[in-house]
Formats: sequence, structure tokens, C-alpha cells
Amino acid sequence: MKLFINAALLIGLGLAVSCSKKQQNVPHYTISKIFKTDTLTTVDVHIANRLPAAQLILIAAKIKTDSVNITNLAIHYLLPGNTDVSAGDHSFYAAIRYLKDSEVKQTDSIKDDNGNAVRLTVFGLDSAKAQALIALQPDVIVGKNVLGKFVDDYAKTLIIPFKDPTDKKDELFVIELNAMGNIVSSTVPQKDAEDGVEKWLVDKNGDYITIKDSVLAQYPSNGLGLPFNSIKSGK
Repeated sequence: MKLFINAALLIGLGLAVSCSKKQQNVPHYTISKIFKTDTLTTVDVHIANRLPAAQLILIAAKIKTDSVNITNLAIHYLLPGNTDVSAGDHSFYAAIRYLKDSEVKQTDSIKDDNGNAVRLTVFGLDSAKAQALIALQPDVIVGKNVLGKFVDDYAKTLIIPFKDPTDKKDELFVIELNAMGNIVSSTVPQKDAEDGVEKWLVDKNGDYITIKDSVLAQYPSNGLGLPFNSIKSGK
């Protein structure tokens, strides 16, 4: 009888522990590319929207569990519009890297659900700040043909390209607003379509933008055709 009671207590205790750890839903994600070097495996993960840190870590834990053979894992999180091939770290929303035991410092307090130490960096704005930018409606765009509202996570600004339906020259106007709704830059880019791609030169150094399928891509003049940023309108 005593053995039965002890066994029953252990079973009950085990159930209590398992129930206390609630199973969390991992947000939807897709893996697009995997880059391998001698020291690191980097996985590009596309997410549908701006997720908080806890949900980014849930995705990382799922990928880590499913990829037990990967010892040195890093993850780049890409928002809609972000491209796998770019020339800048700020072209993706966030990054997580799993740490070796020898790399863990006292300041590294973040761990996934399996107790693995990770280092998380969020480059982009959170959802609330991004939506506040998108909601901005400056007087200058009233009655204009707005081509999109693009959140620049690197500059923490909102880019609005638009055309004036009364403008016979069919010029493109581009304004950039800060979080206070103030216009911090205003340009009328020169159109360049020599390569069959409609480019808009935004400064005298030759930097340019393209707008296609509601995605605005920003290119440096010396970037070998690689964008340093790529943004989906309304994201």
C-alpha cells in the first residue's frame, strides 16, 4: 500500500509539473535561405508581422530543436518586403544568435524554452511605433496619388512617395517624416530607366530607389545592385 501511495504521488506530481508548463503556440514562419560558413549557420526566416521578443525566441527554439545537427546557429528575421540578398544588416527586422558556453557573459540573460543562451538584437520598430508612423497623414499628400507608406526601420522614419494628378510632368515626390509627423526630407527624384528598370535618383551621389509591387527598395550608388533596405508598404 505504501508503494502504491508513493507511486500515485509521483505520478500526480509529474502531471502537475507537465501541466504547469503550458505549451506555447509558435508564430507562423517560413525559412527561405540557409547560409553556411566554417563557423556559423545563418537561417533567413520570414515572419508576417513585427513580433515581440518572446515570440521571436519561440521561433528560434523551434528551429533549434528541429536542427539538432546545427551547433552554431544564427537567425535573421525578415518582414514582408525584406529581401534575402541585401547589403546591410538593417535590411532585416531582428537577429538571434545561439551562444556557446564559452561565449556567455553575465549580461546574456536571455534563454529559449530549452535553456539555451541566445543573444537577440531587434533592429526594427515594434508594431505600435510602426503603426503610429503609418497613420501619419500630412497635409501635403491630401488629394495626391500616394504610392505607399514605407516604414524605414533604420532611420525610424516614414517614407511616402506620391504623384500629383495635376502635374503634367508626372514627377515623383518623396517625403520622409519623423515620429512627430515633421517632414525631415523632401525630394523630387530624377527618373532613370536606362537599364529597363525604373529607378529614381534620390541624391547627387547616385543613390536611388525602386518601387514595384508595393515594395520600396533603397540602393547605394556603389552597392553593386544590392539594396541596403527593402520595405513592404504598410508593414
